[in-house]
Amino acid sequence: MVATVRRQRPRRLACWALMTVLLADLLALSDTLAVMSVDLGSESMKVAIVKPGVPMEIVLNKESRRKTPVTVTLKENERFFGDSAASMAIKNPKATLRYFQHLLGKQENNPHVALYKARFPEHELGFDPQRQTVYFQISPQLQFSPEEVLSMLLNYSRSLAEDFAEQPIKDAVITVPAFFNQAERRAVLQAARMAGLKVLQLINDNTATALSYGVFRRKDINSTAQNIMFYDMGSGSTVCTIVTYQTVKTKDAGMQPQLQIRGVGFDRTLGGLEMELRLREHLAGLFNEQRRGQRAKDVRENPRAMAKLLREANRLKTVLSANADHVAQIEGLMDDVDFKAKVTRVEFEELCADLFERVPGPVQQALQSAEMKLDEIEQVILVGGATRVPKVQEVLLKAVGKEELGKNINADEAAAMGAVYQAAALSKAFKVKPFVVRDAVIYPILVEFTREVEEETGVRSLKHNKRILFSRMGPYPQRKVITFNRYSHDFNFHINYGDLGFLGPEDLRVFGSQNLTTVKLKGVGESFKKYPDYESKGIKAHFNLDESGVLSLDRVESVFETLVEDSPEEESTLTKLGNTISSLFGGGSTPDTKENGTDTVQEEEEGPAEGSKDEPGEQAELKEEAEAPAEDTSSPPPPEAKGAAAPEGEKATEKDGGDKPEAQKPSEKGEVGSEGAPPAPEEEKKQKPARKQRMVEEIGVELVVLDLPDLPEDQLARSAQKLQDLTLRDLQKQEREKAANSLEAFIFETQDKLYQPEYQEVSTEEQREDISGKLSAASTWLEDEGFGATTAMLKEKLAELRKLCHGLFFRVEERKKWPERLSALDNLLNHSSMFLKGARLIPEMDQIFTEVEMTTLEKIINETWAWKNTTVAEQAKLPATEKPVLLSKDIEAKMAALDREVQYLLNKAKFAKPRPRPRDKNGTRAEAPLNASASDQSEKVIPPPGQTEDTKPIPEPEKEAAGSEAADSEPLELGGPAAESEQKEHPEQPTGQKQTLKNDEL
Repeated sequence: MVATVRRQRPRRLACWALMTVLLADLLALSDTLAVMSVDLGSESMKVAIVKPGVPMEIVLNKESRRKTPVTVTLKENERFFGDSAASMAIKNPKATLRYFQHLLGKQENNPHVALYKARFPEHELGFDPQRQTVYFQISPQLQFSPEEVLSMLLNYSRSLAEDFAEQPIKDAVITVPAFFNQAERRAVLQAARMAGLKVLQLINDNTATALSYGVFRRKDINSTAQNIMFYDMGSGSTVCTIVTYQTVKTKDAGMQPQLQIRGVGFDRTLGGLEMELRLREHLAGLFNEQRRGQRAKDVRENPRAMAKLLREANRLKTVLSANADHVAQIEGLMDDVDFKAKVTRVEFEELCADLFERVPGPVQQALQSAEMKLDEIEQVILVGGATRVPKVQEVLLKAVGKEELGKNINADEAAAMGAVYQAAALSKAFKVKPFVVRDAVIYPILVEFTREVEEETGVRSLKHNKRILFSRMGPYPQRKVITFNRYSHDFNFHINYGDLGFLGPEDLRVFGSQNLTTVKLKGVGESFKKYPDYESKGIKAHFNLDESGVLSLDRVESVFETLVEDSPEEESTLTKLGNTISSLFGGGSTPDTKENGTDTVQEEEEGPAEGSKDEPGEQAELKEEAEAPAEDTSSPPPPEAKGAAAPEGEKATEKDGGDKPEAQKPSEKGEVGSEGAPPAPEEEKKQKPARKQRMVEEIGVELVVLDLPDLPEDQLARSAQKLQDLTLRDLQKQEREKAANSLEAFIFETQDKLYQPEYQEVSTEEQREDISGKLSAASTWLEDEGFGATTAMLKEKLAELRKLCHGLFFRVEERKKWPERLSALDNLLNHSSMFLKGARLIPEMDQIFTEVEMTTLEKIINETWAWKNTTVAEQAKLPATEKPVLLSKDIEAKMAALDREVQYLLNKAKFAKPRPRPRDKNGTRAEAPLNASASDQSEKVIPPPGQTEDTKPIPEPEKEAAGSEAADSEPLELGGPAAESEQKEHPEQPTGQKQTLKNDEL
């Protein structure tokens, strides 16, 4: 018996563990019932949400617009966002920040920083010596980094989404340009962390657009590959993407649609903003020519005038897209001088001629990266606002050689809709149709290391090695493991970008540092000393390129193996518990599959030997090769290429990997045997006396970031606290403005009410004069001192005025409620009296109510009638200016007490069972009493459906005498709705039991 209990204990513990996990998931779901996406463009952003009952909806901002300008105005005591900030750009251009995303992840010597200064000279950029970055110097007291400004905007977008969804939101998917490198992506993640957002994924905007296109055309996708090109020209940049759609077979959901990013080309500075800047410069030159000879200043030296010209250039570009010419006009451009000039589309195209020549560039880059030809592209679809320029479409159409360009997608909202679909797929609160997404790595990443090699006898030299970790256009997310076999002491290796030859010289300067991280390992030698009798399987570094495209080093392990003999002893309780939990969750060796239907890259175990995956592009284990000729730095081998003349150490490792399947190699420290495998029979155990035992030792890792240092934790906490203080200040300001508006509105509304007849009827002249005088005094105080008053003072003043006018408002409100409340009370009393009378007419044999119950109801009815008549009479004697004695709350209390008693009796009648009839000697039921009148017997019979006699209206309560006579003369209707429902519940009862059905009606 004891042995049986011990065998069951692991299963019980496993069940409890499973229940704990499920409960945790349910608690997590309760807090994440809504998710959002933010499509961060250079000029504007779109926010979308998904919540129960609201699938994929674009959020409207406070101005009821579907897109919001990416603009922030920062002043000493207030902040403005969106359209409010855009309107402040004219009044205060220095404090209004736009296009600040171009500075994310950039150091001070980056060409984009110099370009930003040239485009917006009104902004003062400071230098951060710690990170070699820049920040906005608004005033001596106000300075913000680009990450902090972006964090403010993300927090504002969340407030818009929460107001629209009417619930808090924490989870979000944020779009970023496909050409963002590691430093730029980490900067966006840090900004979201400051804002308190949980980023489910940073999705490339071109991928989000492709996902939106595929989701709404799911039925058109089949096993035949379809190659679609998306040409996205926005305000700040241009990206061309080649996407392949087709259905693929998945492990969990069968055949599902898939999109795969095949090729990407981009131009970081080609967009609508550059066209507007060209137009602004042209308009500034025209204005200076108009004022030549007047000794006027150059308009370019006036930031406010240049802000007005940029706004007019934006409008002019939009109008010229549909018209051949247009007149640009600005009132009071500078020194109260108006500006007016005619601009034609031909002039605009001449200004931007060099920009239009760059339109085909991203197309050629995308084709080269995809290794495809234009003939293989089925359709070219336009995305982005700048593609509406006719010349852009003309040049692009000529470059792609198609008959027409596709415009069957929402150019502004496609990325936001695709991102919010991905957010719903990643969230645990929603279940969406699977759509497999295979994004592509734009910039290859490799690992570099140096080691000593012995070229001749006694001659040792250093050799530099490179291993490609993530190749260009390879899929992600994915994990990879690289194994160092020839190190037995502490060493360093470097993580850098791979071959960036596809970028031009200027793009390489904008790209920044090509070195990512230096990894310093500590504890390698100690691990070898700890396991001297074990065979080393190398130092394994586990890398992860997650869904956001951000690279991380998960861990570094030193792995050892040895042969041990199997023990015939019974498995321990802990081992059984582990096996049971593994079986409950599908086996310990099975990797965690994707959380949603859009992740296609399947993670394999990170510890097994290389070459175990047959599918190219999936995770593999890269191994250090000592003497392979491909180790030259001039031609690094691809990760899947295996040299024929591999060194002996590598051959041994591959042989070990072939002797034992991956699923049987435990990856946990000190674990023995295969994980998740069914126990072998005793015969097999006897045939295998020895097996491999793996020991894993964690290696200490020190990372030295080389491209752009992240914000230190203390500085990140300070920035988050600073932003929280600003948000709290904004909320306090809004609360004060609300209090001031409430006070002002109360004063004006009350002064107007004093002259209304219903208020004059219940107040004296002296009372109205007193109230009017205090209202006037409060209005004067609000005008003179209200500007400096605190929120508490404003609320206190409002409370005083409300207390002063409370009696007046109370008398008016009570008189408004009297007719409705008294009519309802009379109706209830009338119906209750009729119900009581009907209850007393039930024969004693069928009676279900006790005498005490009926007496109690009769007493409440009489007391309520008496209270009502007495109180109404007393109220009629009081003048209208006095406090009323007839109160609506008292009427409601009397009605509640009476209704509660009647409902109790109705519920009792509804669930009462009929009493059994006494039987005579012949076995028949007793007949009705002979003294029963015909009318009494007729009352016990249920009339047929549709008979009008049961539906006669109840007399009005004002005519009490007439009502009582009608009640005496007409057949009494008992039970009301309860009788109808009970009759529907028992339609199969025979006609001989009419007496029983009558009781059920009660």
